[in-house]
Amino acid sequence: MDSRRAEAFSDGVFAVAITVLVFDLLPIGHEALSYRVLAMGWPQYSAYVVSFMTIGIMWINHHTLFGNVRVIDRTLLVLNLLLLMGIVAIPFPTALVAEHLTGPTSSGGRPAAVVYGAVMLVISLCYNAIWVHLILHAGRLGYGDAGRLREAIPRVGPGRRIPRWSIGLGGYLAGTLIAAFWSAAAALAVYGLLALFYLFNHLPDPPPQPGYGTEE
Repeated sequence: MDSRRAEAFSDGVFAVAITVLVFDLLPIGHEALSYRVLAMGWPQYSAYVVSFMTIGIMWINHHTLFGNVRVIDRTLLVLNLLLLMGIVAIPFPTALVAEHLTGPTSSGGRPAAVVYGAVMLVISLCYNAIWVHLILHAGRLGYGDAGRLREAIPRVGPGRRIPRWSIGLGGYLAGTLIAAFWSAAAALAVYGLLALFYLFNHLPDPPPQPGYGTEE
């Protein structure tokens, strides 16, 4: 399959997931509106910002990652589908964290943050599985010329970036443990810091391909 079809489908899934996040903000001020009511919605705002940035950065890195390949095999399709399943699930723990971070139901904050971390761990595992598969089958999934892809891959540096790319696994695991045994708010801060990390630890853009996504 041409990678552009998979990218187009993935873009649609990312767009839906990131849009659904705003639904959790709609009840704020529904019954009564004041500055105090707006200020009390900070858990919803915080969860929204963290999840929006996380999904957005995942979309950016997904676009760059798949921009390095031209043909997608069935294994990569399945791995990408599993990744998208995790992406679509993000609004669920986001709503849980926003609802239970403070207030009378704050006892559920830690379990909610654990669920959030678990979803992020699954997504991180899927990203790493895709990364490894691309490296192991670089020539077969390349630009149609294995030599060109082998030249591009070292310059893009996937092999060298695996340890840094996998930091999310340790980070999300740490955040999940912090949520389970200490604080939901602290765990949410860890998840937010990981989003910032991936904002700056991104992959370089793939080299341009004549006749493929470029103007002649």
